Amino acid sequence: MGELHLGFEITALAVLCAILLADLMLVIKRPHLPSLRECAAWIGFYVGLALVFAVVLYLVGGTEPASEFVTGWLLEYSLSIDNLFVFILIMTKFGVPRRYQQEALMVGIIIALIARGLFILAGAVIIEHFVAIFYLFGLFLLYTAWKQAFGDEDEGADSPILRAVRKVLPVSQEYDGNRLRTVVDGRRMFTPLLLVFITLGITDVMFALDSIPAIFGVTRNPFLVFTANIFALMGLRQLYFLLGGMLERLAYLQYGIAAVLAFIGVKLLIHAIHEAPLDFVPGFEVLQRIPEVPIWLSLAVIVVAMGVSVLASVAVAARKNREGIES
Repeated sequence: MGELHLGFEITALAVLCAILLADLMLVIKRPHLPSLRECAAWIGFYVGLALVFAVVLYLVGGTEPASEFVTGWLLEYSLSIDNLFVFILIMTKFGVPRRYQQEALMVGIIIALIARGLFILAGAVIIEHFVAIFYLFGLFLLYTAWKQAFGDEDEGADSPILRAVRKVLPVSQEYDGNRLRTVVDGRRMFTPLLLVFITLGITDVMFALDSIPAIFGVTRNPFLVFTANIFALMGLRQLYFLLGGMLERLAYLQYGIAAVLAFIGVKLLIHAIHEAPLDFVPGFEVLQRIPEVPIWLSLAVIVVAMGVSVLASVAVAARKNREGIES
């Protein structure tokens, strides 16, 4: 793998953090409901920025880090779309005014990035000293894929943590603009926006438990893992408003995500078989003949699985609309 200089990594992270901070300050200073055109422009900007970053990686480190970043970014982006379903439910449950949903989402994303950064550092250290962890990662992703396709999602919007927060901290029933603190009958209280921030942060941490092991199946470079997560989450807020109700029509998206998770799970198990062979298992050497999964195949599976699931969902939704009109 092409080596990336520490100075380049520090500079890149500083620039990305500055962009995120500027985005957050813009949302806080001017809370509003973004138009579809504004959302599309921002998503185009962040996607273009990710592609530019991939080109820079190619120029600095060569083909391998660039291809690993693109594959990891697409993987995290596809998995982050699943977050949007939960975000919609959370916003609906807490009745967040639409003009303040941007701020809530942005703060939740910042919390998620901090949590994911900690997960990535911990994962990198564990992998460095205990490569057999890939067996656990692989099995966990296979279980997650099955749950994604056939299980019921626990949204966590009314978790024990939130109930404990309500008992410890006074929380008002009504919002007071985009303020976290308000005064009710002369008493200082937190607004429900605090609970929204906590819920979004908890939800993103739960999703990180799936996505971080998955992306370590693409690259073991913590810098590439973290930057792929940053770029995947950058446009998530705008994607939330752009897609909106369209997500409910993507009936087969969950199966595309499940297929991606299952594939990466199998890839991790194959990698574990090569890196941490279980010699005490009879006939284990036969499994070691299975070739490692190349990056290009991972990229192809992610694109095809997500593309097929979206196209199938759109086709079924269109057919139902036609049948509804005809009847």
